[in-house]
Amino acid sequence: MGGGGRVFAVFLLLGLCVISPPVVFADTNADRVAELLHRQSKSKDGVIHLDESSFRRFMSTSDPRPYSLVIFFDASQLRDNRELRLEEFRKEFGLASLAYIKHNKGSTNEAAASRVFFCDLEFKQSQQVFKLFGVTTLPHIRYIPPGNGNVDESEEMSQSEFPRSAEGMSMFVEAKTKQKSAAIERPPPISKWQMWFLVLAFLATTPFIIKKLIAPDSPMREPRLWCTIAILVYFFSVSGGMHNIIRRMPLFMQDRNQPGKLLFFYQGSGMQLGAEGFVVGFLYTVVGLLLGFITQFAARIKSRMVQQILMLVGIAISFLAVRKVVLLDNWKTGYWIHAFWPTRWT
Repeated sequence: MGGGGRVFAVFLLLGLCVISPPVVFADTNADRVAELLHRQSKSKDGVIHLDESSFRRFMSTSDPRPYSLVIFFDASQLRDNRELRLEEFRKEFGLASLAYIKHNKGSTNEAAASRVFFCDLEFKQSQQVFKLFGVTTLPHIRYIPPGNGNVDESEEMSQSEFPRSAEGMSMFVEAKTKQKSAAIERPPPISKWQMWFLVLAFLATTPFIIKKLIAPDSPMREPRLWCTIAILVYFFSVSGGMHNIIRRMPLFMQDRNQPGKLLFFYQGSGMQLGAEGFVVGFLYTVVGLLLGFITQFAARIKSRMVQQILMLVGIAISFLAVRKVVLLDNWKTGYWIHAFWPTRWT
């Protein structure tokens, strides 16, 4: 090909580039899911941060949206309000997200692996989205099901139905999506270095503590003190006190149907309020104290009739206490406890 032919070919290619329209790649649901998974992997707790434009992109689709969104509405200017506890609830939301991701990691089921995404929105960046859902109070968590982006189909997480903890949020997501989550894994309350510091401090002070304990006038030699401590430890153990501290369970919560009424007992095996734990712990403690009373005090009474009366009273009170615990367990879980009598001895 001569020089003139090469020049003609170049101009022909340039003309085709000018005349041909640019190729536009459609933003499909597969692209959105891939981007959401990418953003999820970059987040330390799996929660995807969205602004107003990105939310509308993932929310409004031409085809029915195959994934659902769980949105945590946040406001940085209200983080200092201790009554709202936004920062605390945001951490709980992150724990629920990690539990869901862990349970569905590596799953071959597309519906479980890529269709539920935990996201958060900040008020200053997404004021129109707050108005769209009518969010006027915080904290606020909302579930958006798959579909064509209809706002009316979204559902708010109700505090009266689900506690504002990672466990409650997982229950809410499971109830709406019918997908399971792993158990909530909370970080240890103290770091590794803090633990070593406490161990060294304990070893350093141990000689002084032992010297104080073995002193003749030490209050630690008083049996009544140890008896009281033992009863308190027993009550703390059977009432679920450590469970309430670790999971930060509320003592009671407000009834959604009757705003002026407080709920001290929650019907459902997925959660235990602090008040009902204390009630059950009190009943268990009563049974334990009666057993100690009958074996240690009543046995020293010389009158056989008085011994029998005290024993019968103790058995009756213990029976009523245990029966109340069984009825409460049945009310919460729906399971009955039945007595079993064997037909024959083998």
